[in-house]
Amino acid sequence: MAWNQPGGNGSKDPWGGRNDQQGPPDLDEVLKKLQARLSNIFGGGGRPTGPGLGKIASGGASGKGLLVVLVILFLGWVVAGIYIIQPAEEGVVLRFGKFHETTGPGPHWAPYLVDEMSRINVEQVRRAEIGFRSDSGSGAGIGNESLMLTRDENIVDLHFVVLYRIKDAKEYLFNVIDPDTTLRSATEAAVREVVGKSTMDFVITGGRSEVAADVETLTQEILDRYQAGLLVTSVNMQAAQPPPEVQDAFSDAVKAREDEERTKNEARAYAADILPRARGDADALLEQGMAYKEQVVKNAEGETDRFLKVLEQYEKAPEVTRQRMYLDAVESVMGGSTKVLVDVKGGNNLLYLPLDKLIQSGGIGGGSSGSSVVRPRIDTDRARQSITGGERRLDSRGRSR
Repeated sequence: MAWNQPGGNGSKDPWGGRNDQQGPPDLDEVLKKLQARLSNIFGGGGRPTGPGLGKIASGGASGKGLLVVLVILFLGWVVAGIYIIQPAEEGVVLRFGKFHETTGPGPHWAPYLVDEMSRINVEQVRRAEIGFRSDSGSGAGIGNESLMLTRDENIVDLHFVVLYRIKDAKEYLFNVIDPDTTLRSATEAAVREVVGKSTMDFVITGGRSEVAADVETLTQEILDRYQAGLLVTSVNMQAAQPPPEVQDAFSDAVKAREDEERTKNEARAYAADILPRARGDADALLEQGMAYKEQVVKNAEGETDRFLKVLEQYEKAPEVTRQRMYLDAVESVMGGSTKVLVDVKGGNNLLYLPLDKLIQSGGIGGGSSGSSVVRPRIDTDRARQSITGGERRLDSRGRSR
């Protein structure tokens, strides 16, 4: 039954007193009882047989309790020094404020209040903007960073983005006061050096990738010289343009350059079209000349051969050959004529034969106009007699034609 329930709680109150006490318990007595209970907890005794033994028992109980407290404090101190490093991190341990070691991923222990540990994420890729700030929202360049002087004394507005990470946690924490600011300054210095050795057209047009690569190499050399513990992974040129004050003039110059290139390309295309055709025409003329040459030479050779053969026959029968040559010449001449005059032997009148009209009307040859060639008939009886007589003379000489 509880002490405050009706009927009382027996002979003692919760503080160990009796019911017949009229006032609250004495504070000294309460403290003594509490001390006795704590002694029982840590020492378990509390029953000395004399004054000396009571002191010894009280001292032993206090020593054991202190030892338990010390053990608990020691365990807490040990547990407080346990830490875990994540896979992407490195731990930098300082012992009494001086660098002690670098720990890798996994569980480790560092004495509490002796060692101080800092976690550094060495796999995180960080970003630095040179010449502009994307968080401003405007995207406008920062004059003291973005304006660069080129070799040909022109000014360009350049924006760079540098991606980097920590490669050495110890160097990152202790060698440089502010490594990120150092990287920004090193990149700006590298950009100014590379751009100062290049022309404006090279930086803005075809040399952007080469400029970015040179800036990356030079920036890494500067950081290694400072032992900043940073590794540049890439440098990208975001924008390259002239300052806003001369943007219009530069646009006109670029347009003029583009027109120049377009005109040159058109001229090259025209040259590529006309030159092969001219070469083809020249080759065709050369081939025609060679063919004409061959034709003339062959004709000359044929005429020469024919003349030599005629000469040979002329030497054998001059009269016959001469008469035959005459008849061939007359036949070739008269064959192309459309008008023929016939002189009848023993008559006074000339007979006119309009061969052209006869050919057009189809009266000669039985065909259409131009379908056949009508050659005039020539009195060649005397010629035949001469030829026959010549043949007879040749036969009498023992030769046959």
